[in-house]
Amino acid sequence: MKKAIFVLLFMSCATLVAQDTWKADGAHSKVGFAITHLMISEVEGQFGDFEITATADEAFSQPNFMVTIKTASIDTDNERRDNHLKSDDFFAAETHPEIIFKTMGYEKTGEKTFNLTGDLTMHGVTKEVTLNGRLNGIITDQRSQKLKAGLKLTGTVNRKDFGIGSKPFPLGDEVDMTIHLEMAQQ
Repeated sequence: MKKAIFVLLFMSCATLVAQDTWKADGAHSKVGFAITHLMISEVEGQFGDFEITATADEAFSQPNFMVTIKTASIDTDNERRDNHLKSDDFFAAETHPEIIFKTMGYEKTGEKTFNLTGDLTMHGVTKEVTLNGRLNGIITDQRSQKLKAGLKLTGTVNRKDFGIGSKPFPLGDEVDMTIHLEMAQQ
């Protein structure tokens, strides 16, 4: 009995020790979004300044993410629109310079798919959201000899839940998020 308890404790400690820090490779990652305009078309954009870290084992199972996005880095390929989105009408980038997501839960949904539940803080409001994840694969980088993981995270949030664009604008309420990640083991 004592031996069984020791083995279980040892395995639990080994699992904790096996967690590594992974960081998003900014040159090969993208934080994007899309929203309906005039109810007939879709406008896409991205945030160019972000930091994404995760803790996970070498198989990238049960990742725990911390995401920080700079709101002033919004880019929709239209400077006038970008400036409006940075204004108090939408993101209020000077007052609320960051969007933050912290993982609170993980659920495996398939061989390479999972759901992440976490707190999303945007425009000073925090709400629980769920992101769908897919692990595209893991390789050993030839230069660094460290592991790299490719992932895709998707989800939908209601912008009005966060007080973004509360005036009557010709936009849909739901914003689709797509995050393409190449994570490098540290």
